[in-house]
Amino acid sequence: MPELRRNRARLARNQQQEKQTDTPVAGNHAKTRAAVAREAKKRPRTRLEAKRLKEKEEEGDQRNSNKSKRVEEEEEEEEEEGKKVILISESDKKGKNLVVDIEEEEKVDRVKGVMADDSGGLSANKAGAQEEEGSTAPFPEKVQVGGSPIYKIERKLGKGGFGQVFVGRRANGGNERATGSGAMEVALKFEHRNSKGCNYGPPYEWQVYNTLGGSHGVPRVHYKGRQGDYYVMVMDMLGPSLWDVWNSSGQAMSSEMVACIAAESLSILEKMHSRGYVHGDVKPENFLLGQPSTSQEKKLFLVDLGLATKWKDSGTGQHVEYDQRPDMFRGTVRYASVHAHLGRTASRRDDLESLAYTLIFLHKGRLPWQGYQGDNKSFLVCKKKMATSPEMLCCFCPPPLKQFLEIVVNMKFDEEPNYSKLISLFESLIGPNPAIRPINTDGAQKFICQVGQKRGRLNIEEDDDGQPKKKVRLGVPATQWISVYNAKPPMKQRYNVLIHDLVFALQISFVLLDCSLPLLSGGNKKSYNTGYHYNVADGRLGQHVERGIADGLLISCVASSSNLWALIMDAGTNFTSQVYELSPFFLHKEWIMEQWEKNYYISSIAGSNNGSSLVVMSKGMGDQGVAVLQILAKFSFWQLKQSDALIYAGTQYTQQSYKVSDSFPFKWINKKWREGFYVTSMATAGTRWGVVMSRNAGFSDQVVELDFLYPSEGIHRRWDTGFRITSTAATFDQAALILSVPKRKPGDETQETLRTSQFPSTHVKHFDIPPLHNQCLRKSGRRTSILHVCAMGGLFLEMTN
Repeated sequence: MPELRRNRARLARNQQQEKQTDTPVAGNHAKTRAAVAREAKKRPRTRLEAKRLKEKEEEGDQRNSNKSKRVEEEEEEEEEEGKKVILISESDKKGKNLVVDIEEEEKVDRVKGVMADDSGGLSANKAGAQEEEGSTAPFPEKVQVGGSPIYKIERKLGKGGFGQVFVGRRANGGNERATGSGAMEVALKFEHRNSKGCNYGPPYEWQVYNTLGGSHGVPRVHYKGRQGDYYVMVMDMLGPSLWDVWNSSGQAMSSEMVACIAAESLSILEKMHSRGYVHGDVKPENFLLGQPSTSQEKKLFLVDLGLATKWKDSGTGQHVEYDQRPDMFRGTVRYASVHAHLGRTASRRDDLESLAYTLIFLHKGRLPWQGYQGDNKSFLVCKKKMATSPEMLCCFCPPPLKQFLEIVVNMKFDEEPNYSKLISLFESLIGPNPAIRPINTDGAQKFICQVGQKRGRLNIEEDDDGQPKKKVRLGVPATQWISVYNAKPPMKQRYNVLIHDLVFALQISFVLLDCSLPLLSGGNKKSYNTGYHYNVADGRLGQHVERGIADGLLISCVASSSNLWALIMDAGTNFTSQVYELSPFFLHKEWIMEQWEKNYYISSIAGSNNGSSLVVMSKGMGDQGVAVLQILAKFSFWQLKQSDALIYAGTQYTQQSYKVSDSFPFKWINKKWREGFYVTSMATAGTRWGVVMSRNAGFSDQVVELDFLYPSEGIHRRWDTGFRITSTAATFDQAALILSVPKRKPGDETQETLRTSQFPSTHVKHFDIPPLHNQCLRKSGRRTSILHVCAMGGLFLEMTN
């Protein structure tokens, strides 16, 4: 009896605590007893009612058994990985002074969008999903679209792309054993009419399924149409995703399983690519198997085509043009290619790189870049991918995975993958009996037979032409100097004389205009002389500059490395005067504004690791001087094009704006492009970026190449379309190059870049240019002028076998 009393007393205390806990507070007011009583009616009163309620919940969970539970830690990581991270998204604050407006650094206001599915899959750049879900109309109980039978909506399968997927069961008729459009159960994908994917009518995904639906590895869409506020697709019902299988297999897959997935995935992607599309979001959650206990339970499917894009033009069959938008990221952070992180146009190589990360994840259970948090997660993940060598990433993996990764990360933008060669890499890991393979590989074997490829892999160390491939992403930090040169054939002597006469006449004109011409005097015999200084400490900077000015040179380019300065001084700048400031502040605002008042404009900037900066501001001939040049250029005997007259006028900027930020400010640059500004100078100080943009810069178009290593392929593609490097800057781990199309056509002028581990003094000497000696800079009989020099520390090596 005492024990019974103690139990009753303990029960009474527990009930009293529950009453205190269950008394909810709304705002600053407690709920009334009546409200609490109404809520209490909803709770089970007896143990029997609680047991029945629990059994119903367990029954509902059992019906969703094809979606296995996630580990709590993995769920938190996956939620973070679905964030859309716009690397550069900074708000602007404007202040104006005369013809300039200054843009100061502000806190980064980053835009995020999360899209998750029940299996843990998350996709980026599917923005607005959370907001839309809360504001959309309720889903209908029954669906009938495009002449389909009536389907009753049952359990939710998850989210994918821009929509949500439910199980639909036929309300009447049908056959349990039937498949396709006659199946009893189908997948219903809903997308709200106000979602971003439906801005111009039906979802973009419909167009992709019209082309790809029913092809090898892509589920078939049987009906589609609009009902109420939703666009609805009726699709084949499939089974678990590879993420579900991985999670239920101890979060690791065997080598044979991964090899079968690799071979069949490659055959699916080959078929998709052959029809002109890249998937854009390859990951374990988007690979599904067929329904269990059916003939297709081992067949692999690729779903969620909401991010698919065309890699070739439908009309011409030509590859889409290369471009880079650093503020655009499409895909899932964990599996996206490095090129996707950097905002480059999607091509076939991106799907294959994402597939490589998917296979490594399924085999090892983890990737080195998992666990990063914060607004700059995409930047950190991309940097980690670049820094992780294939040897490190594929440690404890079978050799074919490493070989596959090395091939795909070295592919060029428009390179056609050798699918049969890639599939054959994994054949040694796949068992000989197709009937007992964990994944059906009929598609891969059929493709191999079609191309006549016999069993056995090829030598992957060479291209088809026998040349060794370049290896990148070795994961080894390296300090590099990037020097940019412009080269022209030697000018004819007669042209030199005419320029000499033109300069003499201009000197007389400028005397009348009360304007000095320090660089164009003396017959202009030294107008293309160049000098350089490097490893200059703060205290000796002034004497080097004064010595150069005494030799008729002005600063054309500045750079910094290890808190020391490098100067390029040139007699061909055509500036009339110049001022500079070495400041402990990065782009000293007050001094810059003071010089703007005197009609000086920023012509070159550099920053050091300790936060100080060197700002060079120059003055050109002015509008009157340009007018004289253009008038004289009209006379045929000068043999000078009127458009070329501006070359000799120095800086002709009419307005400038600059911005300092903690990350590369592409969004601000893009906004200023629309206002008619172009980037004319860049610099970094530690991890901070400083970008100067000017009006009347002499460019007709401009693009950015942003990378963690020297973007060789992007630069050469830009050169082929008429762009030239006009500004460079780099932090210890990221490089940015600005390429522009000059309004004045460069003619037979070519541009070259030189990468060295130190300041390129020995290379300049090879061009017969001792420091500050007034001689012409020549390389292989071509007159060469140094345009830009930039130190890039910590970049990852790019080497050739």
